[in-house]
This record gives sequence, structure tokens and C-alpha cells, in this order.
Amino acid sequence: MRGAEEKARAAADKATCRAVNSAIVAFAGVSGDAPKSITELKGYLDGDISAYRIVGGKAAGPGCS
Repeated sequence: MRGAEEKARAAADKATCRAVNSAIVAFAGVSGDAPKSITELKGYLDGDISAYRIVGGKAAGPGCS
């Protein structure tokens, strides 16, 4: 069970594409401009966002279509 719990925690610690897109919208609403880099979103969501980037104003990375 310990291995399964560790895998579940690791997956939960990673942000989803949907969460990153929501953070982009929140950032734009607060600042009035779209974020230029994914690092600008760190205060807007929890989890690891290092696998994502911003392309055309939207998240690009795992789970994004």
C-alpha cells in the first residue's frame, strides 16, 4: 500500500492542464495582461507546473489538447 500511496501523492502534486489554464485566466484578470511565462503563475495554483508552457495564451503540456 505504501507504494500506491506515494504514487497517488506524486500524481496529486502535479498540476493539470485545466488548472494551468484557470491560473492563466486568473492572472489576466488580476494583472490586466496575459502571463508571458509559466513562472508568473506560481502564486495562482498549487502543484508542479514545470511541464507546462504558455503558447498562444493557453497552457501547453501534459493533458492539453
